[in-house]
Amino acid sequence: MRVRTLLVWCFLLACAPAWAQSGQQRARAAGSDLVGTPAPRLVLKTIDGQTLDLGRLYGKQAVYLKFWATWCVPCREQMPHLERTFEQAGPNLAVIAINAGFDDTLADVQRYRRELGLKMPIVLDDGTLGQAFRLRVTPQHIVIGRDGRIQYVGHLADARLDAALAAAQAPAATVADAKGAPVDLPPIGIGDRVPALAASTLDGAPFRLRDGGRPTVLAFLSPWCETYLDGKRAGARPALAASCRAAREQVDALAQRHPDVRWLGVASGLWATPGELREYRKAYGVTIPLTLDAAGTWFRAFRVMHVPTLLLIDRQGRLARRLEGVGPQFEAELKALSAP
Repeated sequence: MRVRTLLVWCFLLACAPAWAQSGQQRARAAGSDLVGTPAPRLVLKTIDGQTLDLGRLYGKQAVYLKFWATWCVPCREQMPHLERTFEQAGPNLAVIAINAGFDDTLADVQRYRRELGLKMPIVLDDGTLGQAFRLRVTPQHIVIGRDGRIQYVGHLADARLDAALAAAQAPAATVADAKGAPVDLPPIGIGDRVPALAASTLDGAPFRLRDGGRPTVLAFLSPWCETYLDGKRAGARPALAASCRAAREQVDALAQRHPDVRWLGVASGLWATPGELREYRKAYGVTIPLTLDAAGTWFRAFRVMHVPTLLLIDRQGRLARRLEGVGPQFEAELKALSAP
């Protein structure tokens, strides 16, 4: 059963045309409520230090934002289309490449740019743009018309995207009242009280972060990390895949030994649905409660941009430990916080 499940993941994420169809469906579903709405007025900073004020572009230029990641196979396949669009863009179109920032560092992005010879402005997202434009897949295309309204959200670099880019450059009679950036909670440091977040697990049980006088461990994950990032293809991250596997195994073992601790696996909504998270749970026999953070609320609240990330919260609801990956000292700290 496990082998069959992993083959299904391979089929969905990298190995067959159905993957592309799945990506388009996810992007269109995520953007269904965005199309026709005013785009947010966000100020972006490129990896070269250039400031791009989207609000100042509305009314003057159409804007094409392409979300991508260095580990993403279709992103690499679509880069010639993005480069060609940038090179051929006239004065009515601004083209900006948005690295999703998920398990990518500035060094990763700079190395990727050199390798592919990219020339367009590149922004490394901290999650703000992904939240504002409901990022669910990579690549994800956002086309904003000269009137400042979102006109298209998609995944494929196809005729529909090209038509949307052409239509977006039509002159705007008026400019929509644009939204501001998503409101962020203040950064949470070691010793800070955690926010009063709540979620429903896959089984429908409520989970309140500040509920209850017991230590809590949040395990941030992606259900495809162990399979999609493993291997020899371009962009593969076998070390990261191994880290995801080791963290899952460590969390599962610790949860069995420490039933007095509350555990919650928080899965990214990037390339994941509740059904796929259930498949992940079944394939690996995951026993801790899982929740899908589809909107990215938990990831943004704790500024988590890499998986696996483990957060240890004490009895008083304060952040005690943050660990990216696994560590032998984690259980000792868990025991210390669990002591009466």
